[in-house]
Amino acid sequence: MMQRILVIDDEPQIRRFMRISLTAESFEFLEATTAAEGLELAAQENPDLIILDLGLPDEDGFHVLQRLREWSNVPVLVLTARDAEEEKVKLLEGGANDYLSKPFGIKELIARIKVLLRDLTDNQQDNSPGLLEFSDLRIDIPNHQAWCHGKKLSLSRKEFAMLSFLAKHPNQLVTQQQLLEKIWGASHSGDTHYLRIFVSLLRKKLKDDPDNPIFIKTEPGVGYRFVQEPVNPSILPSG
Repeated sequence: MMQRILVIDDEPQIRRFMRISLTAESFEFLEATTAAEGLELAAQENPDLIILDLGLPDEDGFHVLQRLREWSNVPVLVLTARDAEEEKVKLLEGGANDYLSKPFGIKELIARIKVLLRDLTDNQQDNSPGLLEFSDLRIDIPNHQAWCHGKKLSLSRKEFAMLSFLAKHPNQLVTQQQLLEKIWGASHSGDTHYLRIFVSLLRKKLKDDPDNPIFIKTEPGVGYRFVQEPVNPSILPSG
């Protein structure tokens, strides 16, 4: 079955460019020119992925993202001309799975789409250990849920993937390159700012002090180390 991508963008040239490129990659293409039309199509057509432009004529794309996240976990790739890091943090905190700055090339667009769709498939076919337990943290891998100090955490798909990957390798150095390739794919090998953003988001939710960490320790310029000991080490994957 062809995977279905919904593009919500009011620029005809962008939609035409994407229609040609995505159908050439054997995706089914859906399009909307306004926020209202996009939300209606998202509900009716159940796309596998949404490409969302922030500059829509009837509503800011960030508000569309917030409304989508009230009822849907569909992967969302945001197109933005806003380069400020705080804007990108806002997008990721608001539920975007990834963002692409304008102007962009078709190869990068297709690579990021494939990573997001691969993530979706991996999440549906996850064969990791069912439960990772630490003294202050529990991670339920199949159900994508985590609890810290007895309270359930609200984590995005990327936040959960990063926390899980680090927790599967306790007290081991996980390099920036390993994290980027595992969670975002090879096309993001230079995007170390993603790691700063997501580790900062995770630390806020875990209430983890970067100067005196109990969960995630930064190894400057190299990577990160999850510093808690597992309650049941035997369930961790080898290697």
